Parts: sequence; C-alpha cells; structure tokens
Amino acid sequence: MKVKEFLLKKDVVISLKRYGVEAMGAMTLGLFASLIMGLILSEIGTRVGIGFMVDMGGWARGATGYAIGVAVAFGLKAPPLVIFASAATGFVGNYLGGPAGALLAAIIGAELGKLVSKETKVDIIVTPATTLMTGMGVAMAIGPAIDWLMSTIGNFIMWATELMPALMGAIIAVVMGMALTGPISSAALAITLGLSGIAAGAAVAGCAANMVGFAVSSYRENKVGGLVSQGIGTSMLQLPNIIKNPRIWIPPIIASAIAGAVSAAVFGMENVPEGAGMGTSGLVGQFGAFTAMGFTWVVLTQVIIVHFIIPAVTCLLISEFMRKKGWIKFGDMKLEA
Repeated sequence: MKVKEFLLKKDVVISLKRYGVEAMGAMTLGLFASLIMGLILSEIGTRVGIGFMVDMGGWARGATGYAIGVAVAFGLKAPPLVIFASAATGFVGNYLGGPAGALLAAIIGAELGKLVSKETKVDIIVTPATTLMTGMGVAMAIGPAIDWLMSTIGNFIMWATELMPALMGAIIAVVMGMALTGPISSAALAITLGLSGIAAGAAVAGCAANMVGFAVSSYRENKVGGLVSQGIGTSMLQLPNIIKNPRIWIPPIIASAIAGAVSAAVFGMENVPEGAGMGTSGLVGQFGAFTAMGFTWVVLTQVIIVHFIIPAVTCLLISEFMRKKGWIKFGDMKLEA
C-alpha cells in the first residue's frame, strides 16, 4: 500500500485546515470545558460566597492540559486508546509548553497513534505507547521553547498596547474580532499568547463588537433567535454569508476598532486570558472583566458601554447606511435554519 493510501485509510490529513482550524477548534472546546468554565465557577463562587464552587473552578482549571489532549484527539477522529492516552500528552504539553505545547503534543501523539492503531496483535500496548512516547517526546523537546515564544509575543503585544493604547487597542480588537468570526479560534489564540491587562480588554471588545454587531445588524433577517445565537453564541454563524458578501463584515470591523480604542485608551479596561477571546459568548468575556477589575458599578457601566452599546449602535448605523446604498441587501445576513 502506498503512503498516501495508508494515510488516507488512517484519516491522517496533513493540512493547515486539519491542524490550524479543526484541531485548534477542538482545542477551544477543551479549553471551554476546563479553563474557561473554571473561571466562571470561581468567579460566581467568589461573588456569592460559595467556597466549594471556587474549589471546583480551581480543579477545573488545573485539568486544562488533560482536556486539551482529549479534545484535540477527539477532533482528529482518533480511536479510543489514542484519545485516552492523549489526556497524558496534553497534560505534559501544557505543563512544559502551555496551551500551545499541549496542542502540538496532542496533535503529534494522536496522529502517530492513529497510524499504528489496530496494525498489530498487541494494539492495547502499541497504540497508547506510541501516542504517549511521541506526544510527550515532542513536549519535552520543544515545549519550553514554544512556551517562551508565545510568552514573548504576548508580552510584546501587551507592552505595545500600554505604549500606544488607542492604536494597539483598535488593532488588537479588529484582529481578535475577525479571528472569532472566522475559522480561527480567538479563545485559543488569546490563552496561548497569555493576553491580559488592557490588551486583553481590547481583545474582548473586538470579539464582542463582532457578536453583538452582527446580532443587531441582522435582526431584520434573523429576529430574536439570531439576536441570541449570535449575541451570546458566536458570530461565526455569519461566516458563510461573509464569503458570499464580504461587505457585511465592514460594520463589525469598524465597531471593533472603535470599541477597542475606547476600551484601551479611554477606560483602560482589563481582562484575563480566559476571557480575552470570548467576547460575549456565554458572557465569559464579561466575567473576565469582573475578575480582572472587580465587580463595581463603574466597571459594569464600562462593560455595558464598550461590549454592548458601542457595537450595537455603530453596526446598526453603518449597516443601515450600507443597506440604503445597496451594498447590503435583505437576506445577505440570513442565518441557515
């Protein structure tokens, strides 16, 4: 059997889509089920004085590496033995290289584990051993370097945002907002880079601008269901429509730049890595703001203005103007049923 045929048989597809979109998307689910939910539980427990919820949140966040490993292997359609072994490769990858290290270790371990799965009479030994040795080996070899690289990039972004809050706030907001709506995982990107402080605040603003912006500007097509599914779900639902008419993305992009600049330069809003790439999805970005800045009426007002009012008003005005010009037509933002 030729190599290409064997890889196809094992569903090992070496491509940017498979690893940069599918595996990273699965990683986001792992992050949400552990690190991000841990943040929410801890924040609620702290605010209402329920100690065991704070403990649960801490344990959930501590299981991040395991969750990433299992999620990535599952996303790559690995067989059971590979998925279970990937919990360990994800843990080691996260321990040595952070979330990016966990992602890489899980991908390598899972893909090579898939190659040997059910190819020998001692599958129960060979498959998990291959997954563990290759995934952990990669983590041990380059995990620390990956962690240093991601930390260096993240620190530079945060330093630049402190230096030029209006400009960098707008840039970060636009990039992260587009990542959230596009096929790239903004949540995984923010956590991998370790974004915090006002850079994370700007990132949340940009993501929120895309979600709330699309929800409001497409209301006439999608009504209340679309308002909810995009406003606290994900603006990625609009991706097929963006491909058909890219101009519908203009209002949220402009709103992202405005919200990001206001967040960083006017209010100096902060956030945490777990919330930086989430926008208003499940209100995780807002929980992140309260975690970073405390829950006060001032912070709540800033959150409402930057995460909801600016995106909603900006996108409504611009989209209506574009509709009158004929650049956006009725149905252009209609979501698939």
